[in-house]
Amino acid sequence: MAASAVPRLDPRHYEPARVPYAVRRFVGTPDTLAVGRPGKVGLLELAFEKVGGRTELTGHYQKSPLQIMRPLYFDPARPDLAVTFLMSTGGGILQADRLRTDLHCGADTAVHLTTQAATKVYRMEHDYATQLVNLTAGPRAYVEYLPEPVIPFVDSRLYQRTVLTVDPGATVLAGESILAGRLARGERNAYQVLASDLEVRRPDGELVALDTVRLEPAAGGGSGVTGPAVLAGHDVMSSLYVLSPLAPAGRIADALHEAVAGRDRSLLYGVSVLPQDSGAWLRLLGSDTRACAAALRAAWDAVRQLLIGAPAPELRKT
Repeated sequence: MAASAVPRLDPRHYEPARVPYAVRRFVGTPDTLAVGRPGKVGLLELAFEKVGGRTELTGHYQKSPLQIMRPLYFDPARPDLAVTFLMSTGGGILQADRLRTDLHCGADTAVHLTTQAATKVYRMEHDYATQLVNLTAGPRAYVEYLPEPVIPFVDSRLYQRTVLTVDPGATVLAGESILAGRLARGERNAYQVLASDLEVRRPDGELVALDTVRLEPAAGGGSGVTGPAVLAGHDVMSSLYVLSPLAPAGRIADALHEAVAGRDRSLLYGVSVLPQDSGAWLRLLGSDTRACAAALRAAWDAVRQLLIGAPAPELRKT
């Protein structure tokens, strides 16, 4: 991994360069642990390279609460694939947390990255939390970044920014899911704000695509996010972005559409080609978490079959 010009514990390294006003307006000093105190800055840096016939973890730095266990190799169709679970010792995201994850996947690597469990964003009385993910995929790399859903608890405030820097010869499948809250407890859209930016860039910095989500429920039941062009009364929003030169963008879009069409009439979805014919993406809305997860998995499996001729493996999580 290339050394950063800014020290890891310098706020310029772990603080976002820009935080949307909807989140930034909650800035404050907690009466417990403040920004930058021990345990409040989580850092994870991973570098993967192809060594011999499989992908190996060649660079690793972690600072609690972010950590990993060693990569696993259990995909029978792709024994070279390094399956890596991203973990948190904190059990979730707390007020004033600043989390940054840097993932470098070198040329010809094959990597699957996921989280051990859903990301819980806890109630916040002071300040807010941020989560930065920077993923780089080198020439001919095959990378899957499919974290479990984000669950914003009542009165939580989160800004997350994901930057995918993808070589034109690389393939990246990136997923993202957001729940309206702790649905089993009847908690829906009780968070204060959830803002998310996902950027796709080329190695020279060229911006290929930008997906911006701003969810800021109004007082009194979250009516500000339940109308048209937002959640439309649904409890789950999932997205899958597929960037690849291994198949035409239109064919990738068709595979995504065919995978979710007719699965469940309660699901709303849309598929389109990404700019520069770099791939395609799917956005899905639903209220049944199992149906949404099954549809997202079907889409993942379909594009996997199309691009590398291998089915999606079973991932056992606790």
